[in-house]
Amino acid sequence: MEVIIDNRQEKIKYDLKIEKLIVDAVSLSLEKENVDKEVEVSVSFVDNEEIHKLNKEYREVDRPTDVLSFPQYENMKDIEKFSSLGDIVISLERAKEQSEEYEHSFEREVLFLTVHSMFHLFGYDHDTEENTKKMRQKEEEVLSKMGILRK
Repeated sequence: MEVIIDNRQEKIKYDLKIEKLIVDAVSLSLEKENVDKEVEVSVSFVDNEEIHKLNKEYREVDRPTDVLSFPQYENMKDIEKFSSLGDIVISLERAKEQSEEYEHSFEREVLFLTVHSMFHLFGYDHDTEENTKKMRQKEEEVLSKMGILRK
């Protein structure tokens, strides 16, 4: 597994420890989904302005968001054909705002967004109550394994 981290913003400073934790979160997410193939995942840190542009361009939603997921395949069954699982784009600016809003650490917010996005890369969604429950359970299992619990 290779995790490529690209910091494309200058507004939010972060401890490099968070990069190691992101690699751990990606690894545990892959383990949770029994993906034993060698894959690559890219994680880009951006600001609200850049994620707003990406959200508008790719989802036709004209506002910033916290995280975007860009899988490299149409169906999880096709994963064997690809070496790259996909791209995760996190607004560190929004993550900081949300960590304050939800009264937990910035680290916890970034890791939640990483894991959340990983499960989107696996094809999970939160479009129905049942799907949301399934996705949240998997996210919480990975975060709990990392010792990162909800308040």
